[in-house]
Amino acid sequence: MGFIKNQQVNLAMRLLAWHYQRQGQPLPPASQLAELADRLVGDAHRIARQRGGNVLAILKEMAADARRR
Repeated sequence: MGFIKNQQVNLAMRLLAWHYQRQGQPLPPASQLAELADRLVGDAHRIARQRGGNVLAILKEMAADARRR
């Protein structure tokens, strides 16, 4: 995994953790959080390629949606 993608995954993990804490929900195990963040980053890149847009904005939107699941 490249440096930039690692940074995006770390950011997605922090966003997910923040959303969980804000809602008062317990955090999932770190490995599960990392897998979810990696999936979110991959999906964000796919969406950005399809319809354009900012990966960071897409990640924020998707992190909020993933927390609700």
